[in-house]
Amino acid sequence: MARVVGVHGIGQQVQGEGRLLASWWPALNDGLRRAGADGLLDASDAEMAFYGDVFRPAGQLLAVDDLPYTAEDVEDGFERELLAAWWRAAADSDLEVVPPDADATLAPTPRSVQGALRALSGSRFFANIALRHMVADLKQVRAYLTDPTVRNTVRNRVAAAIGEDTRVVVAHSLGSVVAYEALCALPGHQVRALITIGSPLGIRNLVFDRLDPAPAGPRKEVRGAWPGSKELVWTNLAGQGDVVALVKDLRSGFGDDVRCALLATGTHAHDATAYLTDELCGKAIAEALA
Repeated sequence: MARVVGVHGIGQQVQGEGRLLASWWPALNDGLRRAGADGLLDASDAEMAFYGDVFRPAGQLLAVDDLPYTAEDVEDGFERELLAAWWRAAADSDLEVVPPDADATLAPTPRSVQGALRALSGSRFFANIALRHMVADLKQVRAYLTDPTVRNTVRNRVAAAIGEDTRVVVAHSLGSVVAYEALCALPGHQVRALITIGSPLGIRNLVFDRLDPAPAGPRKEVRGAWPGSKELVWTNLAGQGDVVALVKDLRSGFGDDVRCALLATGTHAHDATAYLTDELCGKAIAEALA
């Protein structure tokens, strides 16, 4: 088993283990180089836990990258609420984005959803993402958090990649939720560093309160479970303009032991490689492998 396991995020249904690892590997090594740990890893030390194909529509392999989603396909409840949260976050970080109304959720009309998608498409964060892919991403997050079959299949994929030799798990976007839950469900694992990048784990109601195991404790001090032993070091890195990492400091949800940092990840704020090349990411990996 690999010493370092990567867990990808949403929107990777037409990718694969090899292709994703090929993009993560040089970025990961650049981060190690920034941290003064150049040459610490060999290619055989890293593995990508891949689950993207779980969301790949059956019977549409030739046209899977052209999903026919429109604004009318955004469902009431979770999908509209997450879309509204993205819209508010984009408006807070980008002056070019027209902010939503004060309401916490979108009105149940296609027009309001179209307005949200149109505003997001004009933001720096979502500028190069087609409307149909934005809707598909909403559906992937909802499916993982609300469909037990999807959740178990995806989580088991990640758990299977974490072996006795695994010391570091680097998890991006939705993958950070999967990795967190997988580690919580693996008693006695030997992972010494969980590094979450661009993570939505702290979003109350939509993500945090739907975690398995469920957060517990007094109402004002509800905390998520610690995903390992006392020796595990959890580092959470959030890009300043990363809309998906809506809650950038996870300490309020998981305790003060989470090491949180705010990074400058550039115009591609949610891109995994923009996180991996940072010195803090490299340092967190190097410390766990020392």
